[in-house]
Parts: sequence; structure tokens; C-alpha cells
Amino acid sequence: MNQLPNSRVIWHERCLKGFEFENASKKMNASHNKIPIIEIGEANFESEVLRWKQPVLVAFSAAWSRPCQILDAVLEEVAAACAGREKVVRINADNHPDLSLLWKIESVPTMLFFTDGSLRARIVGTASKEAILSKLRSVTYGRDFKTLNSDANNEMNTTTKDKEPQL
Repeated sequence: MNQLPNSRVIWHERCLKGFEFENASKKMNASHNKIPIIEIGEANFESEVLRWKQPVLVAFSAAWSRPCQILDAVLEEVAAACAGREKVVRINADNHPDLSLLWKIESVPTMLFFTDGSLRARIVGTASKEAILSKLRSVTYGRDFKTLNSDANNEMNTTTKDKEPQL
């Protein structure tokens, strides 16, 4: 039989224990820095999004959607990176169809970016942490931010800081 010499088995066990310890410490640090993403609905949408003083990223998702499941981990990273400056919330599109219709959600995941109670940008589909943060920065700091027009085409209009975005 091909068995490893005793010294290799011991070495291998030490490697695995070190690997397990390293992963356990990473998981502890990740959960320590984790910012909760609250789930909202019709009852608290106005207070949690439209009247919120800071910019809000609203993620419409569904539990059955694989892209939404992938995006959940990214949103947790975004929430941790934005802690205290911007807020990240989640809406289950299946449980809140009225909100989905109101905000013209045709596909999940869809992320809406709000500032001062106004819809400023939209991302449909999955996106990287960097792409989401970049969009959030452009919306938050007002540098040639995009605003959504409420017409049937949902065309993107570029506005300046002086103009009020049209919904």
C-alpha cells in the first residue's frame, strides 16, 4: 500500500489545522465588521428611504434568485464600506409587489440609489462592490450625477447640482 510516511501525515495535519485556524479568524473578523442590512417594506419605505437624511441604496431582490444570492455578499461588503455615511436596505420583491410596481422593478436584482428622497440612479443585475461604490459616490457627491426620468423610456438625464431631478 502507498501510505505516507508518518512525518508527512503529521505535517499535513499541522497544515490543515493552521488553515482551519486562519479561516476561523477571518470569519470572526468578517462577522465583527458586518453591518446589518435591514429588510424594509411598504410600511416603512417612506421613513427608511424617502425621509432618510443620508443617501440610501435600496436593493430589490428575491430569495429564489441566484444572482440576488450572489449580490447579497457584495451588498454586505458595500454596507460595511459605507457604514455611517450611506444606508443599505433590502426589499423582497415577491413580498412587496406594490413597491416593485411603483419603482418599475422589472428584474431582480435591481438597486436604486436615493438622495434627499429622490431616485438618482439604478443598476439592474449584479455588480461588483467597486461598481456599486462608484455609482454611490457619483450620486452622493453630486458630480454630474444621473437622475432618472419617470417617462416610459426611463432615459437617463444628466443634471447639475443646481437642478432638481425629475421623477
